[in-house]
Amino acid sequence: MYYQRTLSTILENANNTFPVVLITGPRQVGKTTILEHNLSLNRQYITLDDPQIRSLANTDPSLFFQTYEPPILIDEIQYAPELFPYIKMIVDRKKQKGLFWLTGSQQFHLMKNITESLAGRVAILNLQGLSQCEKLQRKSETFTTELKKIKLQMNVKEIYEYILRGSFPALFADKNMSWKLFYDSYLKTYIERNIRSILNVSSEHDFLKFLCIIAARTGQLINYSEVSKEVRVSVNTVKSWISVLETSGLIYLLQPYSSNYISRTVKTPKLYFLDTGLCCYLSGWETVETLSNGAMSGAILETYVFSEIIKSYWHNGKSLKIYFYRDLAKREIDFLIEENDTFYPIEVKKTASPVPNDVKNFSILEDAKLNIGKGAVICFSNNSIPLDKDVNIIPVPSL
Repeated sequence: MYYQRTLSTILENANNTFPVVLITGPRQVGKTTILEHNLSLNRQYITLDDPQIRSLANTDPSLFFQTYEPPILIDEIQYAPELFPYIKMIVDRKKQKGLFWLTGSQQFHLMKNITESLAGRVAILNLQGLSQCEKLQRKSETFTTELKKIKLQMNVKEIYEYILRGSFPALFADKNMSWKLFYDSYLKTYIERNIRSILNVSSEHDFLKFLCIIAARTGQLINYSEVSKEVRVSVNTVKSWISVLETSGLIYLLQPYSSNYISRTVKTPKLYFLDTGLCCYLSGWETVETLSNGAMSGAILETYVFSEIIKSYWHNGKSLKIYFYRDLAKREIDFLIEENDTFYPIEVKKTASPVPNDVKNFSILEDAKLNIGKGAVICFSNNSIPLDKDVNIIPVPSL
């Protein structure tokens, strides 16, 4: 079963505006599928996962483009950076829209080549796994703290089922697919194809241990030294591994908000996994019951909400300025979205009945002399209603 992706509309607009369209994101989130679903009949599909085609692309780019003429779709373009200058020459010569569709799962290789060769010629779109709206086949809009009129009832168990299942399309296209087998295979493929080709990982066991340790810390401040001691590798190694996970689109490092008016805030980012299913698998949570009642239930809910907010922007082709607030007195605001110099504070609570005290830290922002918009508390409430005049209650199912 194909799930309609929000990005499809953005893809169509980008194809009519730019000569090159690049979709980046982790492996198996549907980058190739969304392009193939919109593939015109006269466009060839070429994958650089094929060793022979990859070799031709790297050793003789000119012959490659004589063999495969645009318009074409090139999958996993990061494997042949030598193609970028030739793509630029073809684009500048033909001056046509939609000549090249590219996918890439390793942004750390791609962006340098893109900025050097294709600046101003390429639309870069970011795709993650299925959003909650896409799973429910509902129209997706950019997240807002304003009230939504969505009549959708989901109980706590159903929400944690979505959290545990994760967001990879394959797990929803085939409901009989083994969750555990999928993630076990995904990790092996990820390490084999991405990590070994980029990092000199001397011990696969150490890297897997590292993944499990940081998964258990999703939604928390990342302490590199602490992780270093547990994995028994250097701090620089931990930082390098985290950087690769971030640029692979598997995790997100959320930066703390600070300003000249706030001097006692933390400087350390918070780490979030962008697929909660992978995070649960690495953390050892394998059933809805143990997850929803376990020690990570609050953190994994916050992680889920964060990933849904992120996807609501990225899948609509928009960038997002989002932070968190935490000061040395441990007063914290989960998320701060900045739009048009206005800050929208968001709190995530594992409750169905939030109270004003749950958002008491929102008042801190007044001291920072910020322009504050409508706040929100995202929770298990069944109703989208005001909490007070400045804060709305947003049910998780309405994300």
